[in-house]
Amino acid sequence: MLQDSLADALSTIKNAERIGKKECMVKASGLIRDVLKILADYKYIDSFEFINDGKSGKFHVNLTGKIIDLNVIKPRFPVKVEEFEKWEKRFLPARNVGLLILSTSKGVMDHKKAKDLGIGGSLLAFVY
Repeated sequence: MLQDSLADALSTIKNAERIGKKECMVKASGLIRDVLKILADYKYIDSFEFINDGKSGKFHVNLTGKIIDLNVIKPRFPVKVEEFEKWEKRFLPARNVGLLILSTSKGVMDHKKAKDLGIGGSLLAFVY
């Protein structure tokens, strides 16, 4: 039984990348779609496509081999704009390497865009 669909999806992607696969399938949801869109925008994945299987659906994800680490952040800490640097130091390997993905009042976005907009939110995941 699934407890955290985002964690399961990101784990599937990370494991497929590590063994050198070029594609994988993950369960579909709106949150997963938003996170995959961010990963595609920053070229961590090549592309993804929704496949309707009659149930909730799946995403077919084409991988690029650029992901070193990808994981959810639990618990989903609330973050203010001025605290981004603290969380970058905790979850990312170096300055300007990787992304924090967060849920904000304006939708799911990466920490760079949230900084530009001047809004905080709840941490969801990190990638580098």
